[in-house]
Amino acid sequence: MELLRVSTKSDPKAVAGAIAGMIRQYGKVELQAIGAGAVNQAVKSIIVARGYVAPNGMNLVMTPAFQELDIDGSTRTAIRFKVTVR
Repeated sequence: MELLRVSTKSDPKAVAGAIAGMIRQYGKVELQAIGAGAVNQAVKSIIVARGYVAPNGMNLVMTPAFQELDIDGSTRTAIRFKVTVR
């Protein structure tokens, strides 16, 4: 499954375009966000992407989950969003 990393500075429309492209190509995509700002940008991106693929008869479904990561020797908790077509 493809993984997109989303940060606080990510442009939701650009990420939404990447989500829509991967959904059209693979049928699924996964986003990873660390921190409240990044989670906010990821959720906005998924909402915008849903509008991009809706005219093609696709309905996006998001499943969130926690993921423990080791970054520079410290453990961080990320949120992963699995996005699929229903």
